[in-house]
Amino acid sequence: MQQEFKASIDRALHNANLTGALGKFSEAYKVNRAKAYEGIDFEALRTTIAERKGYAASHLKELSALFQKNAEAKGAKVFCTNDPAQVREYILKVAQENGVKSIVKSKSMATEEIHLNPFLEKAGIEVNETDLGEWIIQLAGQTPSHMVMPAIHMTKEEVADLFSKEIEERLAADIPRLVKVARNEMRPKFLRADMGISGGNMAVAETGSIVLVTNEGNARLVTSLPKIHVAVVGIEKLVEKFSDIGPILKALPRSATAQLLTSYVSIISGQTPNSDGSLKNLHIILMDNKRSEMAADPMFKEAMQCIRCASCLNVCPIFRLVGGHVFGKVYTGGIGTILTAWYDELKSSEHIQGLCIQCGACKDVCPGKIDIPALILEIRRRLVREQGVPLLQKSIYAVVNNRRVFHGMLRAASVAAKPFARGTKFIRHLPMFLADLTDGRSLPAIAAKPFRDVFKTIQQPKGLQEKAVFYGGCLIDFAYPEMGEALVRIFNKAGIEVLFPEGQTCCGAPARYNGAYETAAGNAADNIRALLANQADYVVSACPTCTVALDHEFIATFESLGQRQWLPQARELAAKTVDFSTLVKKLVAEGRLSFREGQELGTITYHDSCHLKRTLHADGPPRELLQKAGYQLTEMFECDICCGMGGSYSLKLPEISAPILQRKLHNIKETGAPVVAMDCPGCVMQIRGGMDQDGSPVRVRHTVEILAERMRD
Repeated sequence: MQQEFKASIDRALHNANLTGALGKFSEAYKVNRAKAYEGIDFEALRTTIAERKGYAASHLKELSALFQKNAEAKGAKVFCTNDPAQVREYILKVAQENGVKSIVKSKSMATEEIHLNPFLEKAGIEVNETDLGEWIIQLAGQTPSHMVMPAIHMTKEEVADLFSKEIEERLAADIPRLVKVARNEMRPKFLRADMGISGGNMAVAETGSIVLVTNEGNARLVTSLPKIHVAVVGIEKLVEKFSDIGPILKALPRSATAQLLTSYVSIISGQTPNSDGSLKNLHIILMDNKRSEMAADPMFKEAMQCIRCASCLNVCPIFRLVGGHVFGKVYTGGIGTILTAWYDELKSSEHIQGLCIQCGACKDVCPGKIDIPALILEIRRRLVREQGVPLLQKSIYAVVNNRRVFHGMLRAASVAAKPFARGTKFIRHLPMFLADLTDGRSLPAIAAKPFRDVFKTIQQPKGLQEKAVFYGGCLIDFAYPEMGEALVRIFNKAGIEVLFPEGQTCCGAPARYNGAYETAAGNAADNIRALLANQADYVVSACPTCTVALDHEFIATFESLGQRQWLPQARELAAKTVDFSTLVKKLVAEGRLSFREGQELGTITYHDSCHLKRTLHADGPPRELLQKAGYQLTEMFECDICCGMGGSYSLKLPEISAPILQRKLHNIKETGAPVVAMDCPGCVMQIRGGMDQDGSPVRVRHTVEILAERMRD
C-alpha cells in the first residue's frame, strides 16, 4: 500500500477528535435508525426502491428524453452531457451572459464531483456554500468527509475557531451561538446572490420535476431568491414516475440521519415567479459522467440504485476510525469506493478499496439493496486483471496451494515458533518487521499435531448410517485441532460418521478477497474433488468464512471466470454444505442430540461473526443452543460489529484491526460474562489473542467446544 496513503491512515487513527466524533455518531445512529424504522417493513421498502431505481437504470436514455421534454414544457432549459468540463463551461456561460458576480449553493455532491467551485472562483465569481456543513469545510479549505454530513469530522471547538476568524470575534464553542453566527453571515449572501446552484435528490421523468431534500431550508432560499437557478443532477437520480418519490422519501431520512422525515422537501416543476413578477431562469443539467457506462455493466448497474443516504458510511467500522478524507475521494466509504472507480477511473480506487474489511454491515442497511462488498470485490478483481497479482501475494498463493509444501511449512513453523511462544497456546511477540502482527493481540501457536493427523487416531463408533464430510479450514487444521475433535464427538453422538478428506485445501477466500480469482478457482476445484469424493449426507464446516466459500463463492468464482464445467459440482457441494450450529440445531430438534440437564452455568455472551450473520443468516442457532446447554445469554453492545480479523486484513492493516479489536474487547468485558462464544475460528484467534495480551480472565471459546462438553452421553 502506498506509503503516503498509509501515513494518512496513521494520522486519522491518532486524531482523537475525528475518531471520537465518528465513534459517538455511529453508536447513536444504530440505535436511532432502529427506532426510526419501527413498524416499517424495511426489506419490502428497499425491494421497492431497488426495483424502481433498477428500472430507471435500465431506461436512462428514454427517461432522460422524457424528463427533458416535460421540464422544457414547463419553461426549464435542460442540458444533457457526459462531460464534466461541459457542465462547468455551461454554468460559467450562463453566469457571464447574465452578469453574475455572486453565487449561493446548496449542498451538491455532483458539483463536488466536477470541482465546480474552484473553476468558477478562478473566473472571478464569488461562490458561497450555504449548507452549514459545506460552509464549514469551505472555510476550512477542506472537502466533505461524509456525503450527508460533510463536516462530521470536526468538533464544535474547531468550528468555533473557524467562525471566530471569519467574523473577527472570539467565539465560544456554543452550538446555538455558532448556528446564529452562520445564519447572520449567510442571510446577506442569499439576498445579494445573482445565481443559485443546487443539486437534486430525484429527477422525475413523468413530470419534469426535481426533488430537493434538506434539513436547513437553505435549498429553498438558493432556489427561490436569486433570479437564476441552475440544478446539477446526475442521471442516476432519474425515476420514472411521480409515485416513485414516496418510497425514497420514506427511506432517505431514516437511513441518512435516523430521522422520521426531513424538515424540507421541495419539488420544483418548471419556472416559478421571482419577486418582481418575472419568471425564474431555470437550468437543469443532467450529468452523465460515465453513469450510463456503469448502468450498462451487468455487475455495477446495481450501484445506480444508490439514493445517497450514506448509511453504508454510518455503519462501517473502518469509516468510523479513519473518516472520509482517508476512506474515499469526493464520494466516501464503501459506495464512494465504487463511485470513484467509475466517475474517476479504476486506478483511483486502488488504495481505498483495500480499506474494506468485507464485514457486510453496509449491505444489510442499504435502502437501495446494493451488495457493496461484492462490488468492491469486483473492483479488486478488475485491478488484478489490469495490474496483475503482486509478487508477494503470488508467492504466498504458490505456497498455500501446494498442499505438501504448505503443510510441511506449517509443521516446521510449530517448531520454529517455540522461542516466541508462551506455553503451548500463544505467540505473544514476534521479532523485527513482524512485530506489528502481535500488536494488541497474541497469535495462536501452531499445533504440534495438526487435526489431519489427530483425525487418524480418533476411534468412531462402527455402523453409523449417516456421513458428514468435515471441511476443517486452515485454522482448525493447524492451530485449533481440538475444535475438530469436539465436532467429531458431537456428530458421532448424533449417529453421524465424520469423514475428513486429506485432499482438502485452503478455501480460496484469501485469494478471492484480494481479487485473485484464478487462484481461488484452483482452490475451489481442488476442494470439490476432495469433498465430493465420498458419498455423504452433509458437508459441514465450523468456520463461517469457509462455509460461505463452499456454499456461495465457489459458484460465483466459476461464473465470473466462465469456467462453467465446474458449476454442476459446485452446486452439488453447495446443496450439501451447512454451518456447524445450524446442523446441530436440526439434530437437537430431531431428538438425536440433547444436553445434560440440571445445571445453571452462569452468563455467557456471544460475538457474531460477519459471515455467519450477514451471509448465512444463522445468528439464531448458536444462541439457542448455548441457552439449551444451560447458559444465560447476556448480549454485548454491538455484538454483530466486526472484531477486526477480516481474514488477511489483520495482517495487511494491523493498525486498523487493533483498535477495532480493542472496542470489541471492551464491549465483551462490559457484559461481566466470564465466557464469550463465537462460531468462527478466525474470530477466536483475534479475540482470544486480544484477551491474552490484555491479561483478561474472560475465556474465548468456539461454540463447538462448549456444546461438546454439554452433550448428554
